[in-house]
Amino acid sequence: MFEWLEKRIDPFAPFDETRTPPQSVSGFGWYYLRPIRWWLVLLFFVSLAVGIFESSLYILIGWLVDLLATATPENLWAEHGAALLLVGGLILLLRPLLHFVHEIITNQVLVPQSTNMIRWRTHLYTLGHALGYFQADFAGRLANRITQAGPAIREIAVTLLDTLLYVAIFAFTALGVFSGISVWLALPMGLWIVGYGLLLRYFVPRAQVRSRAVADTRSALVGRVVDSYTNILTVKLFARGAEERSAVHDALASHTRAFLNSFRLITGVGGILALMNSALLVATGGLSVALWTRGLMTSGEAATGLALVMRILAMSGWVMQTVRGVFENIGVVQESMDTISRPHAIVDAPSAPALAVTRGEVRFEGVSFHYGREDGVIENLDLTIRPGEKVGLVGASGAGKSTIVSLMLRLHDLEGGRILIDGQDIAGVSQDSLRRAIAVVTQDTSLLHRSIRDNIAYGRPGSGEAEIERAARLAHAHDFILGLEDHRGRRGYDAQVGERGVKLSGGQRQRIAIARVILKDAPILVLDEATSALDSEVEAAIQEALSTLMEGKTVIAIAHRLSTIAALDRLVVIDGGRIVEEGTHGELLRREGLYSRLWLRQSGGFLGEEEAVPV
Repeated sequence: MFEWLEKRIDPFAPFDETRTPPQSVSGFGWYYLRPIRWWLVLLFFVSLAVGIFESSLYILIGWLVDLLATATPENLWAEHGAALLLVGGLILLLRPLLHFVHEIITNQVLVPQSTNMIRWRTHLYTLGHALGYFQADFAGRLANRITQAGPAIREIAVTLLDTLLYVAIFAFTALGVFSGISVWLALPMGLWIVGYGLLLRYFVPRAQVRSRAVADTRSALVGRVVDSYTNILTVKLFARGAEERSAVHDALASHTRAFLNSFRLITGVGGILALMNSALLVATGGLSVALWTRGLMTSGEAATGLALVMRILAMSGWVMQTVRGVFENIGVVQESMDTISRPHAIVDAPSAPALAVTRGEVRFEGVSFHYGREDGVIENLDLTIRPGEKVGLVGASGAGKSTIVSLMLRLHDLEGGRILIDGQDIAGVSQDSLRRAIAVVTQDTSLLHRSIRDNIAYGRPGSGEAEIERAARLAHAHDFILGLEDHRGRRGYDAQVGERGVKLSGGQRQRIAIARVILKDAPILVLDEATSALDSEVEAAIQEALSTLMEGKTVIAIAHRLSTIAALDRLVVIDGGRIVEEGTHGELLRREGLYSRLWLRQSGGFLGEEEAVPV
C-alpha cells in the first residue's frame, strides 16, 4: 500500500520547462502546487473530518459528566450501555483511522514528492536561463533558493489546509456550544475570536516584512560564505583571511539584527495573546459558575466549555507561531520567486528545428553586439569561414574575439545582423542542436565534480570505455590519469576531480577538456586559448593531437600566443570589434600592419592590452 501511494505523484512528470512562473507569491505557489491540487483537496476534507471528530470529543466529555451525575451505578450499563459501547467503539476505531489516513496522505503522498517536484521544476526552469543570469549571481545563493522553494511552498499549503483549519474548527465548535447554552457564555468566546483576528491582522503584515528581511540577510550571508569557499585559493594567496572573516561577520551581524527585530514582534504579540487568553478563561469560568448556580447550565456543559477553552488557549500560541512560520515561508517563496521567475533571455523559436551541419560553413552578416550598451564590442561584422577552413582570430584583450565565439554559440542574442551555419540562421534552430554541432575548448577550463571518466564522456554520453581511453591518449592525458587517486581511494578513470577540477593542475584540466572535445567529434571546433595552461613540451604533443582533431572540421582558434595559430589557413585581426586585417601569417607580416606590429612586439610572448595599437 505504501509503495502504491508513494507513486501517486511523479516528481519528474513532464511539464512546460520554458513557461515563466507567475510573479506574485500566490500565483507562484499555485503554479507549482496545481499538479497536486486534488491531493490537497483530499487533505482538506480529511483534516476537516479529524478536526470535527476531535472537537466532538469535548462534547462527549460533557455528555459523560452529565450522565455520571444523573445515573446510578446500578442502572448505568443497563440503560446506557449500548451508547457507551458505541462511543467507545467510534473512538477506538474511527479516530485512529482518520489520523492514519491524514498521516499517510501527508507523509506518503504529499510531502516528499511535492517538495522534490517543486525543486525539480524550478531547477529545470533555472537551467534554461542565459549565461549572463548565472554570471550575475552567486552559485550558492541560486542553489539555496532552488532547494528552499520546495519546502516553503509545501509548508504554506499544508499549514493553511491542515493546522489553521484544525484550530478554526475548535474555536467555532466552542462558539456553537456556548451559543446553545447562553448568548452571555458565547460573548467572551466571540470577543476572543474577534480580538485574535485583529491581533493576526496586526501581526501578519509586520511579520511578513520582517521575515523577508531575515530571508534577504540570510541569503546575503550564504552568498558571502559560498563566495569565500569557492575562491579559497585566491583568499589564501592574497592572505585576505581577515577581510573574509570581517565580511562574513558583517553579514552575520545584519542577519542577527533582522532576526532579533522579528522576535521583538513575536514577544510583544505573545504578551498580548497571554492576556487575552487569561481574560477568556476567567470570563468563561465565571459565567459558567453563575449559569450553573442559576440552573441554566449542567455540570457537563460547564466541563465541555472549560475543556474547549483550555484546548483553544493551548493551541492559540502554537497557531501564532504557525502563522509566523507561514509568513516566514512566504518571505522565502518571495525571495525564490524574485530570483527564479524571470523570463528566459534566450529562447528557441516555436518548433525550432535541429541544426543540420553538412559542410560546416559559418557566416557572420552585419553582426553587431554591445552587451546592452549604445556602442562598442562588435560592430557590423562580416566574416565568412569556409567549410573545413582553419581560421585564427587575433587581437589584443578586449578586442571582441571571445564575444564572436559566444555569439556563434548563441550564449547571447544578436543586437543586429545574423549568423548562418550552412545557410541556417542560428536564431531559428534549437540551442541544444547548435551547441552539439560545435566543440569548444576554453581558456578557463572547469570540470564537473565527478570522475575522470564522467568528465571525458560528457562530450558524448554513452561512449564506451575504449572510446574514452582513446580520447585520453590522443590528448596525452592517459598516463597521468592512471596515476590519480582521490581521498576515497578511487583510482585512474574512477578518481573524482573535485569541484571545478581543483584536484588537478591547470595543464591536467586542459588535457581532460581536450579529451572531452576529441570524444565529442563535432563538425565545428572552437579553440579558445586551448593550450594556454600547458608547458612547452606537453603543448607540442597536444598540438599534434589537435592537428589530427582539426582534420575535416571548420576551426576557429583564438590565442594570445601568435605562434600557436600562425600556421592556420587564415588569420583575422580584430580591433575594436571590427576586422582590420585578414590573410595568412606571411601575407600579414608583409603588409606591416597591426598584425606585424603585434608579432614583432610579442617575440614569443602573449598579447595584452598594452599591445593594442591604433589603426
